Amino acid sequence: MKAISVSQAGGPEVLQYTDVADPTPGPGQVLIETFGTGVNFIETYERSGVYNISYPAILGTEGAGRVVALGEGVTNVQVGDRVATAQGISTYAELFLAEAGRVVVVPDNVSDTVAAALPLQGMTAHYLTNSTFPVKAGDVALTYAGAGGVGLLLTQILKLKGATVITTASTPEKRELAKGAGADYVLEYDDIPGKVREITNGRGADVVYDGVGKDTFDGSLASLRTRGMLVLFGGASGQVPPVNLQRFNAAGSLFFSRPTLKDYLLDAEEVSWRGNELFSLVAQGKLDVRVGGSYPLSDAKKAHQDLESRGTTGKLVLVP
Repeated sequence: MKAISVSQAGGPEVLQYTDVADPTPGPGQVLIETFGTGVNFIETYERSGVYNISYPAILGTEGAGRVVALGEGVTNVQVGDRVATAQGISTYAELFLAEAGRVVVVPDNVSDTVAAALPLQGMTAHYLTNSTFPVKAGDVALTYAGAGGVGLLLTQILKLKGATVITTASTPEKRELAKGAGADYVLEYDDIPGKVREITNGRGADVVYDGVGKDTFDGSLASLRTRGMLVLFGGASGQVPPVNLQRFNAAGSLFFSRPTLKDYLLDAEEVSWRGNELFSLVAQGKLDVRVGGSYPLSDAKKAHQDLESRGTTGKLVLVP
């Protein structure tokens, strides 16, 4: 099969389209013929060496496709089922493996491309708003990159919960996309804390969901109400330097969490809950998944370049 292989850390140029052996499902695994693979910032961190991985490697954990073979003991899916996962194994490929308990069956009225685009960012938005800081009606939430893949889904889920959503976007086109997703306020990136205080009559946001990191961290702290929570779930602008914990005291007894998706998908029951709820919302027309770009698998370099440029909107997908 064809796959994208990485032999050393580096820029997008290290992504090589090459032939590799077809994988074989072991006990409890399923083999999936890929319809689409989601492209995510975590793969740029792994490719560039920000996150340590063993080389050579085939990147990717998100994907959707049709089950073509079952490992021993698999009973929850059948050959021919369309499935999606955020926890696949080496999904930048024409075929990939996944643990059977980590896949979700895709409803018939959800397209292959949307199925590939939803799992990782959708489950991220789901755990952030349901588990890390369970949002309730009336809460004020600040998010960033409101026209990005996570940002668009976060806004929609927050609005379904009855929250007031403040988000950011860097261009008029992106601001329109964020407003279209339901954001109540879409800000430019200057003086965010001052604008949040103005919107909230000086109180501040109940929660800040920050996937940008280094460039926004200080502003996120300054935007929170007393005893508010900063949820740092990514570092699109770079990793946040070491922080003096006394800052959370001085800023109003703030709470802080640095979550990661795998810790919110601990077992098959949790995967099923999050995945089925998300796909149900899509199937009912309550959650729109914007695919901002579709690339041939062989053009993974271009997809990474575009994602890291911060110029994209929605989700990028690789198609074999």
